[in-house]
Formats: sequence, structure tokens, C-alpha cells
Amino acid sequence: MKNKTFVWNERVRIYDTDAQGVVHYAGYYRFFTDAFEQFSKTFLNSEFPMISEKVWFVVVESRAEYHTPARLGDILHTYVNAEVLGQKAIRFSFKIHKGRSVVCDGYIVQVAIDSKKWKAVPVPQYIVEKIRVLEKHK
Repeated sequence: MKNKTFVWNERVRIYDTDAQGVVHYAGYYRFFTDAFEQFSKTFLNSEFPMISEKVWFVVVESRAEYHTPARLGDILHTYVNAEVLGQKAIRFSFKIHKGRSVVCDGYIVQVAIDSKKWKAVPVPQYIVEKIRVLEKHK
């Protein structure tokens, strides 16, 4: 990810690790989620994944690639980037660093749905506009 839109710093906790004190592969999704939550609050003024009683967001795809282990007590820096995909989806990309080393990178794709019908709907326009503004400042 060449453009770093937002960074969230967090310490590796014991519940993130295995018996050897190394972050468990699933633990990186917690770092993705925490950074995503802070990104949403900061840039979108929203509590994803529920925008309103009518529009929710659901994860339809995710990926993580592991490069260097992180250990208990490490401070990790998670960079978040957002991109609108078509009319109904947003891709949030993540890159986790420990110092200068890339620990993990990946993404999640979320689709806007009608909360009653559970059918895909267009992403609310105000969110699209906020993400487009961020894309211009990269």
C-alpha cells in the first residue's frame, strides 16, 4: 500500500498470542478491526458496520498475508486505506508494521445491505464522498 491514509498504534496483548508469545494468525484480524473502527470514527463519523437501522455493512471477503512475526508487547502500527468498489462495496486495505518491518498486510471488502431484506444496496453517498476526498489527498 503506497498511500497511508490513517494509522492506528496498538500493543500486542497476551490474548493475541499463542503459547510462545507470537501473534496467532487470527490475531491480526483484531488489529485490522481495531484500526478499521478508529478509521471509521475519525474519517466517516460512523460506527461501522451499522450505518443506520436501514443500512448495514457485511464483510464478504478478507485476506491476510503474514511476513514477520510480532510478539507479546510489540507496538504495531496499522495503516488503513479505503477504496470504493463499484456502487455497493468498499475495500479497506491494511498494512501492519513493527518498526520498519512489515508484519502483515491484507484487506476486507464490505458490502452495504438493506438490514431488513439482507440484499445489497448502494453505499450511502456521504460515505462515498468522504472516501473520495481521502483518495484525492493521497
